[in-house]
Amino acid sequence: MDLIRTEVSRHFQYVMLSHRWSSGEPSLHDIEGRKIYSMPAIGGLGKLQGFCAVACEWNYLWAWSDTCCIDKHSSAEVQETIGSMFAWYRRSALTIVYLSDVPDSGSLGSSEWFSRGWTLQELLAPRTVLFYTQNWSLYKNLTSANHKEDATVLAELARETGIEPWFLYYFSPGMDNARSRLQWASSRLTTRPEDIAYSLFGIFNVHLPVLYGESAEHALGRLLTEIVSQSGDISVLDW
Repeated sequence: MDLIRTEVSRHFQYVMLSHRWSSGEPSLHDIEGRKIYSMPAIGGLGKLQGFCAVACEWNYLWAWSDTCCIDKHSSAEVQETIGSMFAWYRRSALTIVYLSDVPDSGSLGSSEWFSRGWTLQELLAPRTVLFYTQNWSLYKNLTSANHKEDATVLAELARETGIEPWFLYYFSPGMDNARSRLQWASSRLTTRPEDIAYSLFGIFNVHLPVLYGESAEHALGRLLTEIVSQSGDISVLDW
């Protein structure tokens, strides 16, 4: 029975994509029931094809992208997704970070990926991460199977994010070091203002309603109230 469970678990291991959204990203309705490799390799579809190709190169059968694996017309599904996103990245066998604005000879820190709100949890949650440049080459041609275990990459990540290497590798969601967690996100941006709060729900392991249309101030106020209630740390009000 244990062998069967192991084999089934291995079969359903999946790869997650982390990236900077751009125009022309395919939705669930764009690709549902279609073979993506028969579609034009332009814009977001080209990125999706490249991601799936990399997943296959690493011998995975399942790949997940937030552009087309969520029905964004369903408010219930969006709510569930935001509440589950951290766990999905944490449980992934591998997370591919695609840096579309970094050439093969470039550096991590030049990417807009580090300025976006949602990518913070996409960096912290997964245990195994690989960075790919705009041509789908491994960053600096590093052969490591996990860039979170590469001292050079960890040092670059720490420099660009202000997050100590220990946290990058051993991060756990919750209320510990709450003020630091808020500071990590303080200079990041989201397309929808209220997402700056929603993108932190998984990092703090809180479960709050997602109310698109509320102000960023109200969303953050609800989050801070929950953090203070659970942690008792009022210093977070001055982050």
